[in-house]
Amino acid sequence: MYSEPIFLQPVFQERIWGGQKLQADFNYAIPSDHTGEAWGISAHPNGPNLIENGPLKGKTLRQAWNEYGELFNRKADNNEDYPLLVKILDAKTDLSVQVHPDDSYAREVENQPYGKTECWYVLSAEPDAELVLGHHAKTREELDQLLAAGEWDKLLKRVKVKAGDFVHVPSGTIHAIGSGIVILETQQSSDITYRVYDYDRTDAEGNKRELHLDKAADVTTILDQPAVANQFDLVTEGDLTIKRLVEDPYFTVEHWELGGTVKRELTSDFLQVSVVEGNGKIVVGDAAFDLEKGTNFIVPNTVKGYKLTGEASFIVSWV
Repeated sequence: MYSEPIFLQPVFQERIWGGQKLQADFNYAIPSDHTGEAWGISAHPNGPNLIENGPLKGKTLRQAWNEYGELFNRKADNNEDYPLLVKILDAKTDLSVQVHPDDSYAREVENQPYGKTECWYVLSAEPDAELVLGHHAKTREELDQLLAAGEWDKLLKRVKVKAGDFVHVPSGTIHAIGSGIVILETQQSSDITYRVYDYDRTDAEGNKRELHLDKAADVTTILDQPAVANQFDLVTEGDLTIKRLVEDPYFTVEHWELGGTVKRELTSDFLQVSVVEGNGKIVVGDAAFDLEKGTNFIVPNTVKGYKLTGEASFIVSWV
């Protein structure tokens, strides 16, 4: 069916903490000055991408997954939802402190197919920008006490980050992206969030956002040890340098740095690609397609070989 990549139109999500960097940094046509997220590769019902090219132009990625499984090497008896979601977040102000459930809790309590393990590649960060990543509670009882008392300084771990850092956030990890940070997030295709603390902010109508302390306590990992990683093994294939960021049960994520031309073969069922810097082309057969910062696309299973050329950086992922 497809002898070309599947290019996707981003879906924008307005957030109380969002800003305008998605327009300034990626030239996206954002809907407002508080746009927090660009969902670049999504088949989630809360924001499925439209396909921009090829035989399925105008259909959603969700429709493609459900109706044209051969594009993803999806077996006929596979009734699962599209597994991943890739987004870019602009945290003009701090995100709420939150935690996500694992698959089992999501299915049993929320009737949703996936929990949410995620990971972040830091695209930019203002000086001294920091994350909330993990907590200090040693027992469930201590966690409950600190949550009930709002002892946030005692409970929360904070770490500084810079551009190029990578953060793995398994389900059950208390976390928050701090102000002045732009990240690319690769995650399970889930939109379940249990909000722990929101800095007592109010929306335009003066209402505070809902907290979910009971469910948050239920799913939080005790004695967690999350960490920011910035040391990785590098593999060079001609003009392409590959940095493996994470490989876990839900996804593998790599950073690719291209400085010229490289031929690649598809070795996974399909490949998700986001251009995070520079520009270039992807060539399939005799057809060349322009790539620029902010482009998101999928190399489907029907494209076995392709060529990349240019000066660009990519975040790529697969299951």
